[in-house]
Amino acid sequence: MLRPLLASLAVAAAALVGALAPMPPGATPTTPVPATSAAHGPAAAGKPLSGKVIVIDPGHQLGNSRFPSEINRLVPAGGFRKPCNTTGTSTDDGHPEATFTWQVAKVLKRRLRALGARVIMTRHSNRLDRWGPCVDKRGRLGNGTADLKVSIHGDGSYSGGHGFHVIAPADVRPTRDTYRSSKRLAKSVKRALKARRLPVANYIAGGDGLDFRHDLGTLNLSDMPTVMVELGNMRSPIDARKMTTKRGRSSYALGLSSSIRTFLS
Repeated sequence: MLRPLLASLAVAAAALVGALAPMPPGATPTTPVPATSAAHGPAAAGKPLSGKVIVIDPGHQLGNSRFPSEINRLVPAGGFRKPCNTTGTSTDDGHPEATFTWQVAKVLKRRLRALGARVIMTRHSNRLDRWGPCVDKRGRLGNGTADLKVSIHGDGSYSGGHGFHVIAPADVRPTRDTYRSSKRLAKSVKRALKARRLPVANYIAGGDGLDFRHDLGTLNLSDMPTVMVELGNMRSPIDARKMTTKRGRSSYALGLSSSIRTFLS
């Protein structure tokens, strides 16, 4: 009995000496990596949107007007064909819709990621030497992966009209399967933007801020709850003041993030 005991003590002592011995130059310890320190940083487990995937579509691209042949090319839009994209609108003093939507999208992306979501963007720049993406690509992006899609825009109507409105797919083919969920998302967006004291449009969508359309490829080609939100009328001096300030854009983004969190909870 004594010999086995002495052998065990010897093995333990050798292991202790090895652990306390100085490491050779250039060597690194093999400390186990904690489960929370994955390649993408600390796990988002426990955050409100952990595990959720959200597509953000900042409408248009800054350089679209420089590529007329590319953006006027016809692409599938859900049972019919439409031009790839458009130039978008601007405020009366020239602030482009593409820049406005990009700025709001970046704030929204940061907010959603802070809440634990994975965010997919339909474009990754706002540049004069870029064009697109086409409506078919924007519509299909995230299909089979994402939980919802929000397409961000600014309207370009007459100067007397102001306020936001939310567009969702109509209850017809090919969007009959996403109509109900998209309608719920649209209502969530409307409530959240109103909670930020942003006014509902007084010039379109029947005055209730909700519009249902069957002619938009971004909506028609998505297989998830999807809305397109016109956050304001860029031709309205009232809306333009908000849309061209950091504080105003933050208000839009916070309203959108709140609506997404509520919808997915």
